[in-house]
Amino acid sequence: METGTMRFPLPALALSGVAALALPLLTACGDDGDKDAKAAAGGPTAVTAGDARCEVARKDFAAGVTEFKVRNTGSRVTELYVYAPGDKIVGERENIGPGTSATLAVQLSAGKYQLACKPGMVGNGIRQDITVTGVATKGADPRIEKALTDYHAYVIGQTDATIAATQKFVAAFKAGDVAKAKALYAPSRVGWESIEPVAESFGDLDPRTDAREADLKPGEKWTGWHRLEKALWKTGSTKGEEAYADQLLKDLAELKTKVNAVRLDPPITQTSMANGAKELLDEVATGKITGEEETFSHTDLVDFQANLDGAAKVYELLRPVVQEKDATLAKDLDDNFAKVRTALQKHRQGDGYVSYDKVGKDDRKALSDAVNALAEPLSKLAGVVSK
Repeated sequence: METGTMRFPLPALALSGVAALALPLLTACGDDGDKDAKAAAGGPTAVTAGDARCEVARKDFAAGVTEFKVRNTGSRVTELYVYAPGDKIVGERENIGPGTSATLAVQLSAGKYQLACKPGMVGNGIRQDITVTGVATKGADPRIEKALTDYHAYVIGQTDATIAATQKFVAAFKAGDVAKAKALYAPSRVGWESIEPVAESFGDLDPRTDAREADLKPGEKWTGWHRLEKALWKTGSTKGEEAYADQLLKDLAELKTKVNAVRLDPPITQTSMANGAKELLDEVATGKITGEEETFSHTDLVDFQANLDGAAKVYELLRPVVQEKDATLAKDLDDNFAKVRTALQKHRQGDGYVSYDKVGKDDRKALSDAVNALAEPLSKLAGVVSK
């Protein structure tokens, strides 16, 4: 995950003057086998990542769904990114441990791209140029077309809801009403968290609005929700921070403009949409479960719920296709979504959740186990709907 430039996407979305959304497609790992034979047969293209290497078995691809099988031969955790020109993120696969492999699949239209391996999961990465030519020929399933259209509408609706809730939060913050602003802080983030991969795809918009203090590089300016969070819970005063509240609303207005400007030509792909659901679960696993997201307010479980709801929405829209193509996977997803909701429900308190610093080690492990159990079948979603 990048911490200072972005995170998660909807590739193949062609935008007029706006960065393309890109939700990476993650699929299950497998054995390496013969790299060239697999590539020639249409299987995953091998990528060898290391502490100082990023080697791809081939660099020319046909338009459509492309899979990369990355093997980490280094000593540090790495990640693989696919970038379109301007460092627009088309897909990403995080947390690839030493000695392990993972598959990243993305839907690519004709053009120039770069692969980037990021040892230590920091920096711009070690890059390789790749080229995609031709036009994808597979016909569209009308059910998927409807799901993509409905998801775009959902993203717009959640963006509007975020702005409306944040306007109330900012009004209380600027009025110096600390108690009211605290109460409105977590609700203001719900819409954002439910579509976080989409929001993160627009260049530096994500770090401007959602960077944590620990994410900052030396000399980097800190703005956004978490700066306001620190003022409320750490210093107990909003004095001198009002301009940052105004900036948050300006940044969210920019998000609305960019989301509304998206041209569905070609449309949001089923792979990118499905991959987004998995990425939302990764957000839970790497930020909410650890308690790193809401360092001062400890409202992590509200974010957890929003991430889960966003992933569930994607699955809900694609479920008819999944049920037809892989009924076993549909049942696994149904069961595991229900188990995560049950584990989360235990910590409800009124209209929200208990402060996460009050959740003990055993309960955190139970939440983590439920999320990990859901993440495994969810990683197969994109592969099934793109068959």
